[in-house]
Amino acid sequence: MSRFEPWSEERTLEIVLQHQALEGPLMPILHAVQHSFGYVPEEVIPLLARELNLSRAEVHGVVTFYHEFRRDLPGKHVLKLCRAEACQSMGCDRLVERAEDRLGVQCGSTTADGRVTLEAVYCLGLCATAPSAMIDGRVVGRLDNNRLDQLLKEAQL
Repeated sequence: MSRFEPWSEERTLEIVLQHQALEGPLMPILHAVQHSFGYVPEEVIPLLARELNLSRAEVHGVVTFYHEFRRDLPGKHVLKLCRAEACQSMGCDRLVERAEDRLGVQCGSTTADGRVTLEAVYCLGLCATAPSAMIDGRVVGRLDNNRLDQLLKEAQL
């Protein structure tokens, strides 16, 4: 069973009503949409454009610019590997390749069984303990092959 509710226009409009009084409400609304549905469905773009008096291009631009917003429903577990400069200097590229090989998917994809979504992230704020990762919201520093394998095993349960 999914931990997210199915997308609906009604629920999206509720989210808009909860946030539209904020200054610059688009980002908080998009975050709330993704929190509720697990991703930002394509149908949300024209709806938000209409409700916020923005162009579809403006909404689409924000959704596609920020890596945090997903365009598809994620897997049961989300494993994010940091690819920022500090993590790069400590070997994250090798770890990304290992994760992609072990899972059989590229970063930005979900395994065929829907268990794991592998994502790149550009800074988790753990530069002093690079390379780092995040699994289902839990951050992990000092990632090495063994720790990565443990995370992958945990994610595949």
